[in-house]
Formats: sequence, structure tokens, C-alpha cells
Amino acid sequence: METAADLALQRVTLCDELHEKIAAYKNIYKENNKTCTENEQLRSRHHELDSPLQRIKRQLLKKLRDDRVKITASDRRALSIWRTLVTICATVTLLPFTIFAAYKSLQRRRLKYRLKEKVVLITGASSGLGEALAHAFYRAGCRVVLAARREDELRRVKNMLLTTHSTDVTHPPVVLPLDLSDLNVLPGKVAKVLEIFGHIDILINNGGISYRGNILTTSIDVDIKLMLINYFGQVALTKAVLPSMIDRQSGHIVSVSSVQGKIAIPYRSAYTASKHAVQAFSDTLRAEVAAHNINVTLVSPGYIHTKLSVNALTGNGEAYGVMDSATENGSPVEKVAEEILYAVATEKKELTTCSFVAHIAVLLRTLYPELFFWLMKKRAHQH
Repeated sequence: METAADLALQRVTLCDELHEKIAAYKNIYKENNKTCTENEQLRSRHHELDSPLQRIKRQLLKKLRDDRVKITASDRRALSIWRTLVTICATVTLLPFTIFAAYKSLQRRRLKYRLKEKVVLITGASSGLGEALAHAFYRAGCRVVLAARREDELRRVKNMLLTTHSTDVTHPPVVLPLDLSDLNVLPGKVAKVLEIFGHIDILINNGGISYRGNILTTSIDVDIKLMLINYFGQVALTKAVLPSMIDRQSGHIVSVSSVQGKIAIPYRSAYTASKHAVQAFSDTLRAEVAAHNINVTLVSPGYIHTKLSVNALTGNGEAYGVMDSATENGSPVEKVAEEILYAVATEKKELTTCSFVAHIAVLLRTLYPELFFWLMKKRAHQH
């Protein structure tokens, strides 16, 4: 059994331990108070530093708001006047262009009436540009004669015209099978048209073929064929039509050439030669028939989206059979046909419708021939 002395010793020990724990808690409390005091001091100092910054920020924001209010109040009228002036300037600038565009559109419509009832003979009318020209002139009320080698295609075009367009006075298109390479037959073909209508107002020499190849390996027969169809065919047909036009002291001859009638590019020798010949013949013809009140329009288009390259001849006389990228990305055939129609209606002497690059090439050939020759040499080398 525990004695009274043992119990007293235990109480003393417990008291000592309790005093030690109390002392430890007091130390912890003092440390916490010290930390809190330091935090309070830091917060107070931060607040003291932050307050001026906040005040400056608030002052700046207030100043900006005040300035904005002042600007809005003082310059609102000036800003309104400025906006009005800008609107007026834009209107004054754009209005002439708008009026001009409307005038040109109206003029085009009126000019089409000048072609009404005109007898128009179109070669190469079975496809491509010739077919588009048939649509354009028939839509303008002309009496259209469709001429080409393929009679079945000409009848297809005729049916398209009859079913697609309506005119005030119905003039069924006349189909005239014709081969431009058969020069001796052409006067008889013209005589048939004269028997039907009595006269020909407009002759559009559009028929022709293209070519892809190099000079060295191209057969001379291909050169002859290109010149026969593209040049001599046009000349023979023009000479067959001219007497009736001179008798009436009226007429219009349209020769569809090419930009390549103005500049020559590599691997098109036979084609460009034939088109250069057409260019020269047309310029001479224009001067000689002017006294008889006969107009001559030379058309020099760039690349047109047709099957011209597909049907082009190669050096051995076979079909090229490929739609090259330049032709595929060419101008829409309907657009070119409308431009030719407008050129005829306005009795324009020459129409060059091509890309900006082609126009630059024509200028280079005239103004800086050495640079043009160098560019063509590079083009031939790349090919």
C-alpha cells in the first residue's frame, strides 16, 4: 500500500509538471502576440503605402472621365460635322462612278437596238466563241447565219437559240455548212446567204484552229493548214462578201484575231504567224473600204475558256487533246462575246480584251523589245 509520503511526492511532481506546461503555454502565447503585432504593423505600413497609390489611381481615373466628358461635350458638334463631311465626300466620289456605270449599261442596251434586224454571218458558230456570239447577236434581234464544218453541231446551236431566247420578230437562224479551207466554195456559200436575205450587214470571221509545237519538228503541212484556215479562209470569205457591201455602201467586217497577233510566244509559231497576217490584212482593209462606209473591227482576245487548246494541232497534225491551264483559266466566253457585240454596235475599230499581263507584254514588245525577247527566251527555256 502507498504511504502518505508517496502520495505527497506524487502531488508535488504533478504540480511541477503543471507549472512547466503553464509556463510553456505562456511562452507560446507571447510569441503569437508578437507575431500578430508584427503582422498588424506590416498591414499598417502597407496600408500607408497603398493609400497614396490608390488615391493617385482614383485621381487619374476621375481626370480621364472628366476629360472624356469635356471632349464629348465640346467636340460633339465638330465630330458630327466631320462625319457629315466624310459622308458627302464619299458620296461625291462614288456618285460619278455609279452614274457612269448606269449610263454605260443603259447605252449598251440602247446600242443593241441598232443591231436589230441586221443580217450577221458568223463562222466557227458550232462551238466556243462562235456559239457565244450567235447567242449574243440573236438575243439582240439579229438575223443570224450559223456557219461551220459540222452541220449537226450547227443545228444543235440553232435549236438552242430558238428555245433559249425570244425576240420581238422571230428570225429562225440559218444553218450554213462551210469549210474555210475550201476556198473555191466560199463565194457560192455567200451567194446562198444573199439569195435568202438579199444582203449581209455584218461578217464575223471567227472560225479557225490553234496549234501547239516547236518549229523544228512541225511539218510544213501543218503551217500551211493553219494559214489556209486562219488567214486565207478569212480573206476569201471577206472578198466574197465585200462586193455586196460596196454596192449598198454599208457593212461591217469583224476579224477575230488574237493577242498573239500582236506578240509572238514560243511554241505557237504557226498560230501566231496566221494571226499576225490577219492583223495586217484587217488594218489594210480598214483603210481601203472606209470610203465605202464599211467598218472593220479587229478583235484581239487573250485566253478564252473554250476547247481551242483541245482541238489544236500538234507538229505532226494530230489533235493536241489537252485543256492547258492558260485556256482553262481564260475569260468566260460569254463575256468576250458581249464585248464584241458592244464593239460592233459602237463601230469600234479595234478591241483588245485580255489580262493585265498580256497588255503589259504588248507594251513591252513595243517600248522595250529587248526585255520582251529576253522574257520569251526564258519562257521557251522553261518549257
